[in-house]
Amino acid sequence: MERLQKVIAEYGYASRRKAEELIKSRKVKVNGILVTELGTKVSKEDIISIEDNVINKEINYEYYLLNKPRSVISSVSDKEKRTTVVDLIDTKTRIYPVGRLDYDTTGLIILTNDGTLANILMHPSFAIPKTYIAKIRGELTKEEINTLNKGIKIDNRVVNIKKLKIKRKDLEKNTSLVEITIVEGRNHIVKRIFNELGHDVIKLSRTNYAFLNLDGLKSGDYRKLSIKEVKKLYSLK
Repeated sequence: MERLQKVIAEYGYASRRKAEELIKSRKVKVNGILVTELGTKVSKEDIISIEDNVINKEINYEYYLLNKPRSVISSVSDKEKRTTVVDLIDTKTRIYPVGRLDYDTTGLIILTNDGTLANILMHPSFAIPKTYIAKIRGELTKEEINTLNKGIKIDNRVVNIKKLKIKRKDLEKNTSLVEITIVEGRNHIVKRIFNELGHDVIKLSRTNYAFLNLDGLKSGDYRKLSIKEVKKLYSLK
């Protein structure tokens, strides 16, 4: 027996948090009976439906790697009718992004309907590295670089920088291109790191997620992950 919200997430219908919201919104039934308590447990024999659609039947999982363009929402849908990452993938399967990138941030994002893998990739205890290229205003001083390498505090929590590299400086435009690798998943965390040091982030792109990269993918392009890549992602646990 497992908690209902966990099972919903494992079937790839929604994240565990979203599943809890669906339960509280009285949209989930087990064996035809409405469920409203988050502590409810179910077995493999129970029939789970959300908004009267049965979800626990044989599922073919799909995994995509997308090079997200600017001005695209990292969500399944958008109230303002803006383009979402899901809109860019040609599939009839109900997929969703693993984590998120800001509206104006570009780069690597994974989409899937595999709730188990999504939870592994987003769980902070597995400390999965993510690499970004940030174009910032100004130039990092030696003292600021030392601060980053030692670990910088954001909201009283230290962000450990796994790798930091100054790729280029433009003295005429007073900008720098910085590569930074972190295992954090907090919202706007890269922008907040540089803002804490007084440097605005002009552009931001995620180039790597664990061992995955954007090789061969132009902005807006995507590809399916191979079985080998999916197994390797699972092994990160």
